[in-house]
Amino acid sequence: MTDLTKIPVTVITGFLGAGKTTLIRHLMANPQGKKLAVLVNEFGTVGVDGEILRQCADENCPDENIVELANGCICCTVADDFIPTIEALMARPTRPDHILIETSGLALPKPLLKAFDWPAIRSRITVDGVIALADAEAVAAGRFAPDVEAVNAQREADDSIDHETPLSEVFEDQIACADIVLLSKADLAGEAGLSAARAVIEAEAPRKLPILPLTEGVIDPKVILGLGAAAEDDLAARPSHHDDHGDHEHDDFDTVVIELPEVADPARLVAAIERLAREQNILRVKGHVAVSGKPMRLLVQAVGERVRHQFDRPWGADTRRTALVVIAEHDDVNEDAIRAVLMEGAAA
Repeated sequence: MTDLTKIPVTVITGFLGAGKTTLIRHLMANPQGKKLAVLVNEFGTVGVDGEILRQCADENCPDENIVELANGCICCTVADDFIPTIEALMARPTRPDHILIETSGLALPKPLLKAFDWPAIRSRITVDGVIALADAEAVAAGRFAPDVEAVNAQREADDSIDHETPLSEVFEDQIACADIVLLSKADLAGEAGLSAARAVIEAEAPRKLPILPLTEGVIDPKVILGLGAAAEDDLAARPSHHDDHGDHEHDDFDTVVIELPEVADPARLVAAIERLAREQNILRVKGHVAVSGKPMRLLVQAVGERVRHQFDRPWGADTRRTALVVIAEHDDVNEDAIRAVLMEGAAA
């Protein structure tokens, strides 16, 4: 039973580009009469997601209730960043009714859940639920989800073989920790893709989970908020690849920030980003772009070869600056090569 004296917290996890920020924007626009606070964890020094959410701030979720934890995975910085941030939110004159936490795409949710048992906060907040977003189209295509039976068979034949990539472990841990899985970009996956993605997730999940389709982050908030899961008391049912390990590192991934001059043709930059995904296995690109002759700032978000871009707001008093965060597995990061491709995309 949920302790009504505790502030409920919803942890929103999911792989890079699965649509976490879009979902939170929808929840902020439909707060159900609640005062919200949002904690955003970025895996990089340029905070893009937090700035997107601040554009949606209103009386139900004021700007000061949107907090960024940048340049460090939340599951690795619990003591230094997470606990003090939660304490600061709860010390505000008007406490939030519900806290939303958007983890980075590389975060393992279970270490974060363990933090809710810290003496400083355990009597005041509870994990209402863990929501995992999975890109339906990507999962249906077999990315980030290995064939478990085939891997196990190969391991039995040769103990030295390990076919699990770091990405698959992140994906599996997020699914294993979830109370609900949302299959995002359902419109792109189609019915066949949704069916295939659902089968993959059902095979990975340690227990039966609700698996719901999602397009553009739109879902009735009552479906995912108010679950009363008290997940911090249910850790044994949420297995992790890292249960037998101490602290974990994210050395498998690297983040670089590439600054560019003003861009003459956004379509050419998009083509360059698509090329990075094909040729250098870049996982994610996000950032803001200054386009020559345009007073508006261009927001760019890419997952693999899928690139979305739109003018989001005027630059105003801000310095016109093009900065893109690029994320890839460690072995695929060649900063000079990445910069060279993007510079070609920015050229007139």
